[in-house]
Order: sequence, then structure tokens, then C-alpha cells
Amino acid sequence: MLSKTLQNTINNQIQAEMFSSYLYLSMSAYCETNNYLGAAKWFKLQSEEEWEHAMKFYKFVIDRGGKVQLKAIDQPQHDFKSLLGAFEETLSHEKKVTALINKLYEQSLKETDYPAQIFLQWFITEQVEEEANAVAIIERIKMVGEKASSLLWIDKELGKRAKE
Repeated sequence: MLSKTLQNTINNQIQAEMFSSYLYLSMSAYCETNNYLGAAKWFKLQSEEEWEHAMKFYKFVIDRGGKVQLKAIDQPQHDFKSLLGAFEETLSHEKKVTALINKLYEQSLKETDYPAQIFLQWFITEQVEEEANAVAIIERIKMVGEKASSLLWIDKELGKRAKE
């Protein structure tokens, strides 16, 4: 059984993951509107992945005999200064999510909730990957510059992302 504290913290994480999904869907719409169709696909897949993360937390709460309490999702940013700006926002956002996951893990340690610790290990590893992916894309955009021909190449590469 989950403690009330851990249950509430995980319910907050469900909200954060759903917001992440909403934010990446907004970024996808921005990219599609600006004809970055590869990046739009990348962000749409990212949105779906974040929704799946929310559902993992949802199922964990239920499986542990807890109560899921869904919370309101804020409106995400919808305009970005550039493709680079969208990915810089991605990195900033993923760092915030990493901090939330780390706090969740700290709470599970404090409560000696071993099932939660094991469950959260996957998310800790996932966040390392999420941040590394964002950094790699930002560095590639900076490397080639923001000229149209360079961004078309980056956009084409981003469009190769497959559902994981």
C-alpha cells in the first residue's frame, strides 16, 4: 500500500507527465505550422511517450492500492522563437521533470518503499536519455546553423524517429 504522501506525489507526477504530453503536442503543432514536418513527427511521438509515462504512474498507483486523483493541466506554451528555441525549451522542461522524479525517489527512500524505488529506477534512466537526446539535437542545430538548408536537413533527420 502506498503512503498518502507518496500517493499524492505520484498524482502530481501524473499531472506533470500529462502536461509534458500536452507541451510536446503544442510543439508539434508549432513545427507543423512552420513546415518542420520531421520535427512535428518527433514532437508528436514525444507527446505520446509522455502520455505513456503518465499511464505507467497511473497503473502503479492503482496496483499499489492507491487512489488516482487527476489534476488540471495548464495550458502549454504555443509559440517558440525557432526550432532551436523549441528544443531548448524541451531540455529545460526535461530538467524540471528529472528534478520531480528525483524528489519522488528521495521520498520512496525516506519511506523505505522498495517497490516504488524499483519502479522509479526506470524513470531515472529514462530521464538521462531524454536530456541527452535534447542536448544532442540542440548541439546539431547549433553545429549546422539556422539557415534554411541546414534546418531542412535537421528536420529530415528528426522525421526518421520511429515509435519506441
